[in-house]
Amino acid sequence: MYKKLIKPGTDIFLALMMFLCLFPVFALISAILYISLKGTPFFMQERNGYEGSVFRVIKFRTMTDEKDKYGKLLPNAKRLTFIGRILRRSSLDEIPQLINIIKGNMSFIGPRPLPVRYYSFFNDEEQKRFSVLPGISGLAQVSGRNNLMWDERLAKDIEYVDNLDLKMDLRVLFLTFKKVVNRDDIAVDPTEIMIDFDVYKNSMGRDEKT
Repeated sequence: MYKKLIKPGTDIFLALMMFLCLFPVFALISAILYISLKGTPFFMQERNGYEGSVFRVIKFRTMTDEKDKYGKLLPNAKRLTFIGRILRRSSLDEIPQLINIIKGNMSFIGPRPLPVRYYSFFNDEEQKRFSVLPGISGLAQVSGRNNLMWDERLAKDIEYVDNLDLKMDLRVLFLTFKKVVNRDDIAVDPTEIMIDFDVYKNSMGRDEKT
């Protein structure tokens, strides 16, 4: 009952209340980014959600679209703006995801949604993470965030799914608040720490064959 009724209903209600309360902040950040980036203040990307369904996650845009002379995007570190760094360090770039929760695509707590190109690389056990709504924060994030290797991170996602109840959600929520306040385990540019999941899986496959 908690998973199918109480949790989603509470998520949508709280997200709506929070969005209304934070709307002045939302509008201010949107205006600053629109002016500084000379375009849309939002970053939207297709991710896999509940049962693998595809939706567009919404975040504040923290990087430019600068490209090199060959038309290829510059590395993340070179495209990340000063304002973008502030938003990431404070986790304010996550505010637009309240819209995803209101739309029923996400939850406050759950496995983080990942790019759709990763989907075919999950094994049967790892596919469990898609049996619940993805979240803004999750057990993996409060257990080390981007400092965890992929196997550890996905194991935490599965642990969350297997033990999902109100107590688990309150625990993750408390630890999330604590980490945001203390700014623990926040990687401004996660690509400096972790390789992409598809690259990791392909490398594992090559290792197994050698």
